[in-house]
Amino acid sequence: MNGITPWLALSFTLLCATGVRAADTNSVTIVRDYTDIVAPADQQAYEAGVKSFNQCLHQHGFKYTWTAWTHETGNTYSYSYTSDPLSWESFDAMSVAGKACDQSLRAAVNPHLKSETSAFVEMMPELSHMPKGMGLTSALIEVTYFKLKPGHDASEAFAAAAKKIAAAAEKSNWPINYMFGRMREGGEDAPDFILVSPAKSWADLGNDPDPTLWKMVENVYGKESGQAIRKSVNDAIQSVSSHVDSYNADLTYTSAGK
Repeated sequence: MNGITPWLALSFTLLCATGVRAADTNSVTIVRDYTDIVAPADQQAYEAGVKSFNQCLHQHGFKYTWTAWTHETGNTYSYSYTSDPLSWESFDAMSVAGKACDQSLRAAVNPHLKSETSAFVEMMPELSHMPKGMGLTSALIEVTYFKLKPGHDASEAFAAAAKKIAAAAEKSNWPINYMFGRMREGGEDAPDFILVSPAKSWADLGNDPDPTLWKMVENVYGKESGQAIRKSVNDAIQSVSSHVDSYNADLTYTSAGK
């Protein structure tokens, strides 16, 4: 979006682009993400099952939000659900609160799944560019995954470069906003970092920033230093992939009090 994918590398929860405020990231730092893949023939039944599960949560006073996203590119029979940013301890309480509807989930949703993955995302405000006090509501989000080369050095180099880029974006009042997260407990094939950038529309998503990201970095640090930052990013990355999601109000769960 707006050139965000190309800015890092040869070319990225939740992170929840429907309501995260930058000021919150000091106290709530972990987002949980589930991604479901369904067969085309099961799509209608799957969505009905999610709605039934959400109804069960309402009936039991479940107080946590799960924001639903439909994948618009990539595997378009995929759905992702992201929690609000929470402390690690809050996920213990969430697990207990949701047990009353475990059977509803197994009966109404699971039979229609081809597969499901889950991971935690550690939000990293120091790598992100989100003006303080700015609330995000977004019809679309571009989600980009970064798989780094093996070893501690690549991870440290990538994070250090991303931090410098975020500092440059803040200093120059760069108009593009994005949030970074580090993937946790996602399994062997999970990416190392995730970038989420919001868009109001497809037209907004396709607009290129002015200046471009790397031009902005060079404007702040100088051409030589800017090129060195870009090289350190490219050298750390093994692969990059991205997709676009749309906000799904019908499958989103919010408690009655919200």
